[in-house]
Amino acid sequence: MKGFFNKLLRINLSDQTYAYETLSDDILERTLGGKGLGVHLLLTENPKGVDPLAPENIFAIVTGPITGTKVWSQSRFAVFSKSPLTGGYGESYCGGSVAPKIKGCGVDALIISGKSDQLTFLVIDENGVAFKSADAIKGKETVESEAYILNNAPEKAGAMVIGPAGENLVRFACVKSDRWRSLGRGGMGAVLGSKNLKGIAFAGTKKVEVADPDLLKTLIKPLSDQYKDSPVTAAYKTLGTPMQVAVTNKAGCFPTRYWNSGTFEKWENLSADYMQENFDVKSHPCPNCFLRCTKKSRVKKGRHEGLQVEGPEYETIYAIGGLNAVDSLEEVLYLNDVCDRLGLDTMSAGNISAFAVEAYKRGKIDFKIVYNQPDKIAELFQLIAENKEIGKTLGQGIKRASEALGLEDIAIHVKGMEPGGFDPRVLKGMGLSYATSPRGACHLRGTFYKAELSGQMDKDQIKGKAKLQIDYEDRCALMDSMILCRFFRDFIQWDELKTLIRATTGLFLDKSELEILANRITQQTREYNKREGLDESTDTLPPRFLKEATKEGAALSPEDLRTMINEYNQIRKGSNE
Repeated sequence: MKGFFNKLLRINLSDQTYAYETLSDDILERTLGGKGLGVHLLLTENPKGVDPLAPENIFAIVTGPITGTKVWSQSRFAVFSKSPLTGGYGESYCGGSVAPKIKGCGVDALIISGKSDQLTFLVIDENGVAFKSADAIKGKETVESEAYILNNAPEKAGAMVIGPAGENLVRFACVKSDRWRSLGRGGMGAVLGSKNLKGIAFAGTKKVEVADPDLLKTLIKPLSDQYKDSPVTAAYKTLGTPMQVAVTNKAGCFPTRYWNSGTFEKWENLSADYMQENFDVKSHPCPNCFLRCTKKSRVKKGRHEGLQVEGPEYETIYAIGGLNAVDSLEEVLYLNDVCDRLGLDTMSAGNISAFAVEAYKRGKIDFKIVYNQPDKIAELFQLIAENKEIGKTLGQGIKRASEALGLEDIAIHVKGMEPGGFDPRVLKGMGLSYATSPRGACHLRGTFYKAELSGQMDKDQIKGKAKLQIDYEDRCALMDSMILCRFFRDFIQWDELKTLIRATTGLFLDKSELEILANRITQQTREYNKREGLDESTDTLPPRFLKEATKEGAALSPEDLRTMINEYNQIRKGSNE
């Protein structure tokens, strides 16, 4: 099928073997690649009830039919596995330069299973797989590890690596690439660590053939002509995702002091305007993207003068800054860098450190930490990554840590994953989105905050909210299957999706057929969870969100949440029938 190589690469780390297999047109037509293919592989390849840290748990790397083409925002790939954090459906996406080099290996997906006898890294190109010792970078941070792997790979290769957190099986360890890019959520770094796999270099150069290059051109150029100078694009180009700090504080949904408040009194110190005025900021976009949302920031003065990271992104600012009441963006950037080097998901890490503050207040831990203590947070992150002292407990993730400490009543998570930076007591649709997301409290599965913050739908509306949530979610499911950047949701609506799929794959699908395909993909993620013990009873919110208002008085009742979920399930099941 056009847009694909119709090929799967299967790698067994236990005996250091690999083999190529055919991916049929039938499978690709039903999945579209990306997310659709990823959940298909989990359902068909992963043993039921497998321990996420067992050798048998697969780690699938998947691209989409637009990967490596000239389509805007195409430079993305995804990984799928049973999540060590939630015990259910796990997925994570990453931009940067690596995706075309993965697809350039002449495959649409890779399945990695088994466990190496020693710490190993892989070098993969269109000719095969090399297994190499990673003993020289055992315990090393991500920056040094990535440099080592690339120095031992072909020129212009790209790589993904884990840090100490992944090696030590921290359940929210991430995978890093392009130094600063992350496969952040769900503990994918721990899956690689459990397999003794330090990293992978990709050096593929093959190009995929699309179905209709001329039709593709009719989509690519008008998109940039119409949107490259739009207000949305201008905001992303100038401010990046930190622009959300001002928006969410104004709306009262910026999570603060471990979800006690929806505004931070010193939010301006964490804002995009502060970042522009006090840091050297340059755009650092993914290849072939006119949004240019990602920023590379260098601190101009103070104790972190000269420190440079990619970011910080909004979700890092909310988690490390807002939840921990850290009132300096310089310190947020510093802690961002600490997480990057250790290989920790900044969102989970920021949530767990704020939880630790509350645990200390209640006498549940001996580690002395209060709000707005960047150095204590850094110390805590180090203990977590090294699996030492209190880090052993906190590194298990918020669900397990709260159970061990007897603090389930204050723990904020869905299925074990912490929410994004949008309080659902204010943005009611995000409550529905968090509750029904198969990978836990994920802000990206539908990005419904966009509809509520923009005024497309009133944030307090309950009835009728599920229908729009599903429209967002369905488009996102297809975008994740192609694989497109989420921020192109404003530009690529149903008509553009139809054209894009037709031009790349040759499939002629109308909107109703696309909705059926998207619903099937979404239902399969829920099917996987149900198979692994996460049934519809886990589609809910933590008790605090349903019993406790924000400091400003925003609340979400159990009855309103149930109304939205029931409406959501009725539509989903009806579409399935």
